[in-house]
Amino acid sequence: MNAHQSLAIGQPIAPPEAISPAATDADAMVRFEAIAKTYPAYRGKPGVNALENIDFAIPRGSITGVIGRSGAGKSSLVRLINGLEKPTAGRVIVDHRDISALAGRELRLAQRSIGMIFQHFNLLSSRTAADNIALPLEIAGWTKADIKARVAELLALVGIADKHDRYPSELSGGQKQRVGIARALATRPSVLLSDEATSALDPQTTRAILDLLANINRELGVTIVLITHEMSVVRQLAKEVVVLDAGRVVESGHVADIFTHPKHPITQSFLAEAIGDSLPVSLASRIMAEPAAGGLAVIRVQVRGAGAGDTLVARLARELGLDVSLLSARIDEIGGQHVGSLTLGIPLGISGGEDAVTRTLAWLSQYQFPAERLGYVA
Repeated sequence: MNAHQSLAIGQPIAPPEAISPAATDADAMVRFEAIAKTYPAYRGKPGVNALENIDFAIPRGSITGVIGRSGAGKSSLVRLINGLEKPTAGRVIVDHRDISALAGRELRLAQRSIGMIFQHFNLLSSRTAADNIALPLEIAGWTKADIKARVAELLALVGIADKHDRYPSELSGGQKQRVGIARALATRPSVLLSDEATSALDPQTTRAILDLLANINRELGVTIVLITHEMSVVRQLAKEVVVLDAGRVVESGHVADIFTHPKHPITQSFLAEAIGDSLPVSLASRIMAEPAAGGLAVIRVQVRGAGAGDTLVARLARELGLDVSLLSARIDEIGGQHVGSLTLGIPLGISGGEDAVTRTLAWLSQYQFPAERLGYVA
């Protein structure tokens, strides 16, 4: 048993790899190769460089989140995947086809393998739920019998078989989105694009829709690309994440790696919003910038893995001979892994010396647990 295993808190946290493709050519469902997208000047408005030097891949069968603030380039990216826009430079490969080079009938046929879920549902008010789902099948030339069977199958899959004859005005927001998901799956796509699909929904409905998408990914093996500005959505559903800022990829990797070791300020700000960066009020109000004799140094430690943090405090106290206090703790499940942080109190000497703090930080570094000193309490 190695040192990491003896801690019984899962694998140590290692920093994510440098920005690189998330999949090899063989297992990539979507690949961006040296992509740039520039919109020309229009009616007196200057041109816009929406995307620059985009190079990454989305693994086949994965759920990958693409996150960024408004104006980061998310909409341009998704429109490149489904062929609604052409890149100014580079290639977009979807399921081994250069979709950026297709046009006309070839492009329309390729787009049938790319489903799209919209933020505001985009349902036809004059059609029932069943008829909205049937629309792409009618366009594709399916027979009435095949359409009827496929629609019934999809209504059952998304959990609204009893809403077959309801019109959009008679459905809740969550039910409308379930119709939208069923419609996006109608032609059996290999890629499903979710463009801010939950941002118009309340938190409870959002969780239900994300659970549905996870089930679809498991059952059908469809690759899902989440376009969002909400890290909480990525946190609940995605396994991989790509962070966009000002048209560039600034960070990418496994969700758990990004959550535990964010490098770019935009990623750090997303995480602060999603999981909070605040301490309990009773503790935060007592933290000081300078040490006090006989007080505690406050250290936050990031942990990851099955049983994350269960024995870290006891092991640290035993090996270093310290009276370590657990001041607060938070553990979440992110990207299928347990990730969290522990806030520890490390005793200072009677004179305010920091020998124990230095030894603690060295011990944590030895076992690759990222840690930061937040301050001191008396």
